[in-house]
Parts: sequence; C-alpha cells; structure tokens
Amino acid sequence: MPDKKSIVVVGSINMDLVAIAPHIPAPGETILGTDFQMHPGGKGANQAVAVARLGCPVQMIGQLGNDGMGEQLRNYLKAQGVDTTAIGTASGSSGVALITVSSEGENSIVVSPGSNSQVSPALLDQNIDRIRNAGLVLTQLEIPLETVLHLAEICSEAKVPLILDPAPAQKLPDALLSKIAWFTPNETEAAFYLGHALKDSAYDAAAHELIKKGPANVILKLGAKGSYFAQKSGSEAQIKARVVNAIDTTAAGDAYNGAFAAALTLGQSKLEAAMFASAAAAISVTRQGAQSSMATAAEVEQMLEGTWK
Repeated sequence: MPDKKSIVVVGSINMDLVAIAPHIPAPGETILGTDFQMHPGGKGANQAVAVARLGCPVQMIGQLGNDGMGEQLRNYLKAQGVDTTAIGTASGSSGVALITVSSEGENSIVVSPGSNSQVSPALLDQNIDRIRNAGLVLTQLEIPLETVLHLAEICSEAKVPLILDPAPAQKLPDALLSKIAWFTPNETEAAFYLGHALKDSAYDAAAHELIKKGPANVILKLGAKGSYFAQKSGSEAQIKARVVNAIDTTAAGDAYNGAFAAALTLGQSKLEAAMFASAAAAISVTRQGAQSSMATAAEVEQMLEGTWK
C-alpha cells in the first residue's frame, strides 16, 4: 500500500439553504414547501468531508467570508477532520447555495459564490507546497476558472494527478483539459461538453469522445444508471448503481469524487476505486443534506459486501 499522502481539495465552501417541496417549481410557479434546513455544503467542502469520513488525510484550500456563516462552516470542517489551515477569510459574505429538493429526491440548485469568487491564483501560490506534495488534488468549477487553470499548471509541473468535477458546466480551454488526470461529469454536464445528449447504449463512445478533448481518463456519473469508467489506454467498464431508496441526490457526485480519490490513495486499482465510489454515492442519496450524507469507510465496505442497511 502506498504512503498515505494527503489529498488536497481546492474549491468552494457554501452554506446550503434547503427547501423540501412536492416538486421542483417551474419558471414563475410558487409552491409551498414542507420543510427548511441549513447544511454545510459547497462542492469543494463536500468532497473534502467525503475524503475525511473515509479516513484519509485531507487539506482544503478555499475562502470563507467574514460573516457568521463563515465561522460555522470552518468549525464544521474542522470537526469532520479536514485540515482548514489553508482556508482564508475574505471580506464579505460566504458562499450560499439555494437548493430545492423534491419528494422524489431530485434537486435544483442556484449558487451565489460570495467568498468563493476570491479563491485566486495568488492563494494557490501561497499554498503551493501543499499542492506539490499532495497524493491527489480535487477541484471543481465553483471557483474562478483562472484559478482552476493555474492549479492544473501547478499539478502538471509537479506530476500530481488532478481530478476535475466540471460543474457547473462551462466552456473549458484546451490548456486545462490536457492537464486533467480524471474528468468526471454527470450526464447533463457530459452532454454540455459533448454538444449532444448521451445515448444509453453509447457511453463508451461518449467517454472516448471526451478523452479526445484532452483528459487522460473519464468517469461518466450516470445517477441511477451507475457510472462509466474509461481510460486513454483503452480500459473501460460500466459500473452498475447500487439499488437504494433515494431521498436526496444533493452531493452524490461529490461523494463519488471524494471516495474515488480516497480509494486511489489507499492503494485500490482504478476500477476498484470506481466501484468503491459508486457505493459511497449510493449511501449518500439515502440521507438528506450534503456533507451530512457522506459515508464512512465501514459503511462503504458493508455496501460492497451487500450487508449495508
């Protein structure tokens, strides 16, 4: 088993304001919700907590506001075992996500970046040794694109694998895509980057079409249809989703990415890591909230063995 190098997450930290409703409202529609909750969130912080819950050392690089939510979010990350030394404090509000969750467990999300917009290339340079010494780096697109591009350059020079969760979907430069070790879109995001919808019988073609754009490897996260794993070297596999009672799909993709990174760091093969990640994501959708839904290593092993309840 390799040394347990720290995983570094560079990304967003939000407070999730969650309304539970019978369905996702249509444009112009007002509906009555059935519950309201506040949960720590943000794709970056979600992935950091996912890693920490699985027993791997993890450091977070990000920005919080100098408001009350910022203090709450920092304390929560510390309590989950995330190293918060590299999280700065910016003037203004922390990031906020407005989330509606339907009775079927589907969600609709609007993110107000707040302090996440101040996760800058300069912040990365201040923490460059953390990045260069990482076992893996995870990032997303809820921080400025110029920062993600700078991160990719640092990782490429240091030969540190970078896993990009390309959400929210946006046009990406070739200079970034060519430096990505793992590109992990969900079905909607993959359609955006491909320029066409995915066909159920053609995930292999879609994955390799994305690989041609630059990433070394691609994982398509397909929700209840599982995931599709493909490498530039030619290895590929479709991984079936675990059958569970989904009540909230918020952060399922983050659970997947965090678990995939943790499994690789713990010495699992790439395919084993993808199966491990699929199990972690399945557990997350059975619980409400983002970071509160993340699985422990023991729970994932139980899911893989068929003994999880």
